[in-house]
Amino acid sequence: MCSECRTDLTRGVVPRYALANGLFRGRLPDEFSDLTWVEEKVCAIYCITAHVTRLFQSSDPSQPRVFHGNTCAHEMNYVSTASVLPRTPADINGFLSIVFVGPGKFDPSKMGTVFRVRRAKIWSFLVWLKYHNRLYADIELDVNALHEYPEDGILPGLSEQISHQKRRTL
Repeated sequence: MCSECRTDLTRGVVPRYALANGLFRGRLPDEFSDLTWVEEKVCAIYCITAHVTRLFQSSDPSQPRVFHGNTCAHEMNYVSTASVLPRTPADINGFLSIVFVGPGKFDPSKMGTVFRVRRAKIWSFLVWLKYHNRLYADIELDVNALHEYPEDGILPGLSEQISHQKRRTL
């Protein structure tokens, strides 16, 4: 339990983000069970974390497309609150940093679904949120921002977020 919630409970106050305050809206429909974390970030009203991904490419020449790594989310000092959604690719890229460690240049198109965005999935999710979540009721949905995303592909502008490091050999 976080310290803020513990403090509220010791004072006999229901914490601001407790389920008892009516913020739980039930489970998402099955059609949204495959949302990527990037698609969720595109649709989020509040963004309070930055994501740093460190990817390592296999040094085995027979497996050049094998990647492993981790993503860390770091709290930021401010909350980015959207009044218009979806967030633009430039907005999302501002929260991302990718460090690629490998023998060559990183090709984001070989990453599979890690940084995948789907225009129709984003729009469907936003429309569903607008009608089923009171926090989204007054959010303006911008079809022009939506068209900055591919039908199905990697996050636009992602390659500008990548810093390359050569793998050191011992």
